[in-house]
Amino acid sequence: MAAGGLRELPGHPGALAHESSYVDSPATIGAGTRIWHFCHILPGTVIGRDCVLGQNVMAGPDVRIGDRCKIQNNVSIYKGVTLEDGVFCGPSAVFTNVNNPRAEIVRMDEARPTLVRRGASIGANATIVCGHVLGEYCFIAAGAVVTQDVPDFAMMAGVPARRIGWMSRAGARLGPGLVCPIDGSRYRETGDGRLAAE
Repeated sequence: MAAGGLRELPGHPGALAHESSYVDSPATIGAGTRIWHFCHILPGTVIGRDCVLGQNVMAGPDVRIGDRCKIQNNVSIYKGVTLEDGVFCGPSAVFTNVNNPRAEIVRMDEARPTLVRRGASIGANATIVCGHVLGEYCFIAAGAVVTQDVPDFAMMAGVPARRIGWMSRAGARLGPGLVCPIDGSRYRETGDGRLAAE
């Protein structure tokens, strides 16, 4: 038994899960991934290597989560959502998958996909409205509501979220010189409202 009461997950070599969590079949969980208390992984879901799923995470069905993702407590990742490698989801972040749900009308055939690109960070209690792409290494502030596509490296805040700056791969807000104060990496604006690493 690993630290914290995690145990090897049968059928998923190298993956660990708390006994209070459920992993439905078929699902694929990569080696080194840790699934904490009260999680539920639904059928058809694929989770990569070295991920961490905090308490009370639900994923699926048919969700794709890349390698080295960190999904904090109380996040539900519904069908139609894809997280690429290295995505961070803060506590109680929300994903939707239908724009106009009704309890009495089945609309899953209207589900709209959401793609979260590599290295993106989504803050606590942020809401990601379905049908959009969140760019690589973007940063969604706590409590923001994303209602449009997000460019790579964009720092988004507010309701609805708007770009208030740029972030580096290392997670630092970029100043006027567009040089990361953490690792010295340099960036340039491309002239079409986007940022690129040099």
